Amino acid sequence: MSTLDTTLETHSDEHHGPASGLGRWLFTTNHKDIGSMYLWFSLLMFLVGGSMALMIRAELFQPGLQLVEPGFFNQMTTMHGLIMVFGAVMPAFVGLANWMIPMMIGAPDMALPRMNNWSFWILPFAFAMLISTLFMTGGAPNFGWTFYAPLSTTYAPPSVTYFIFAIHMMGISSIMGAINIIATILNMRAPGMAMMKLPLFCWTWLITAFLLIAVMPVLAGVVTMMLMDIHFGTSFFDAGGGGDPVLFQHVFWFFGHPEVYIMILPAFGIISQIIPAFARKRLFGYASMVYATASIAILSFLVWAHHMFTVGIPLAGELFFMYATMLIAVPTGVKVFNWVATMFRGSMTFETPMLFALAFVVLFTIGGFSGLMLAIAPVDFQYHDTYFVVAHFHYVLVPGAVFAIMAGVYYWLPKWTGHMLDERMGRFHFWLSFIGVNITFFPMHFIGLAGMPRRIPDYALQFADFNMVASVGAFLFGLSQLIFVWNVIACVRGGRKAEARAWEGAEGLEWEVPSPAPYHTFAEPPKLPESLR
Repeated sequence: MSTLDTTLETHSDEHHGPASGLGRWLFTTNHKDIGSMYLWFSLLMFLVGGSMALMIRAELFQPGLQLVEPGFFNQMTTMHGLIMVFGAVMPAFVGLANWMIPMMIGAPDMALPRMNNWSFWILPFAFAMLISTLFMTGGAPNFGWTFYAPLSTTYAPPSVTYFIFAIHMMGISSIMGAINIIATILNMRAPGMAMMKLPLFCWTWLITAFLLIAVMPVLAGVVTMMLMDIHFGTSFFDAGGGGDPVLFQHVFWFFGHPEVYIMILPAFGIISQIIPAFARKRLFGYASMVYATASIAILSFLVWAHHMFTVGIPLAGELFFMYATMLIAVPTGVKVFNWVATMFRGSMTFETPMLFALAFVVLFTIGGFSGLMLAIAPVDFQYHDTYFVVAHFHYVLVPGAVFAIMAGVYYWLPKWTGHMLDERMGRFHFWLSFIGVNITFFPMHFIGLAGMPRRIPDYALQFADFNMVASVGAFLFGLSQLIFVWNVIACVRGGRKAEARAWEGAEGLEWEVPSPAPYHTFAEPPKLPESLR
């Protein structure tokens, strides 16, 4: 889209609000509309993926086969993972980026508004196609969200082709969203806003966007190789034709490990906005936070084979990947230290966004420690493919990524809706979620260390008690998300009027515009407050 187009669009839309009816959402190029659509879509996928998780936990409530067939159980574990990663967590962060980045940097909109619309509207079709596989002959993908060959090639159900196409569409959407974020942050900052004065949410998203552009083509490559093996007679992953199934794991995890940082770096950004606001202090060590984020991103390309310690890689490889993985703990530790230092002797209050942010710091750190344990190659032979791994990555993704998204939603809702949320219900949601998430995932460390493998619908009797506890926790956590939905809808519909600066300690350009934020912000470049110059 040319600069002239952007200028004409801005001028023609300057004096009126959104279009009416369905057309507003189908054709909108407004970053706030598109951000809202991403967030609602993500919430829907969160509920779909969550209901699949509850099906898994209901089956595992007792040993023996209770509710579903083993084949369907495998479809649930696969679809749950795919929907939560690509449908819930990633679109939520993109939605927050769309809504907030232009307002944080004083831009009138995203740099490429028409592409922004397209990158969203690809997603509902991709996920409709993915979910439709549940109703196809042979069932949905049943090979785990990591879709290892040959399970996903030689032994896959026919619906795997639809899965491959859906992954391609998600990847295209992610790449376009990432290009848009990079172009916006690098080109559209308000005059006088230096890069090292950017809000940290913008920095973490900028770095995440470069990660997306680097690894999404790798994912596209690996699913295309699968497609060729299935339909066109190649043998990339078939040893009988001179290929190697382990090659699949190398290519997949070269995408997959940066991907897990794609799901956590924006969370770091959100937490770095919220903790200073409620501690009423400037963020401690801003520059070190930026460098730590960049270090994590660079190192994320050097650790992929820690997912593969047990496949028979050479000893030198095991050592390299073990030490490189441990090295990532250093910049991550810098971040945790800086958040704690920001809170130290601050005038802290504990509203709902701050409660989620504090839970994030504590529980994400627990997930980090179990990650360090998994990084130790010799003992990983014991942990690998057990529930210990499930416990680890759910601790970094649920109280990590998901809690950060919820913290961000609670923090910025007053700016979006113009209403303050019901603090009592917010805290109720927080405590139920906090208790539920720990009851669900903490016992999994124990059954994993005791030897219970992942992805099985039945298990030996000695694992029964902890599985029952985890299932109770899962239903507590899952059902408490209905309170979150109720909170958000109630806040959209009404409540106490929010001021422009909805939270007393909040700083940044987004708190200079009225609440709710006008449909068009910053048609004229804003004057920067002292803290951003």
